[in-house]
Amino acid sequence: MRINVTVKPGSTKGPLVETNEDGSLTVFLKQRAVDGAANTALIEVVAKHFGTRKANVEIESGFTSRIKRLRVEV
Repeated sequence: MRINVTVKPGSTKGPLVETNEDGSLTVFLKQRAVDGAANTALIEVVAKHFGTRKANVEIESGFTSRIKRLRVEV
């Protein structure tokens, strides 16, 4: 499945996943967007949210953006 994700790095709420009305996700992360730390944490949090392995979550687009498209195999 493919989902759109809005990432909020450096948040004090994190790690937290919120589902929006349109089916997209908003993910709050404590990690800052430095050296890919936020992307790594995003994959871990989304995998845990869907109950799958980290290897089943892939960032398809938006590596340097806060809005990303993920592919998740459940």
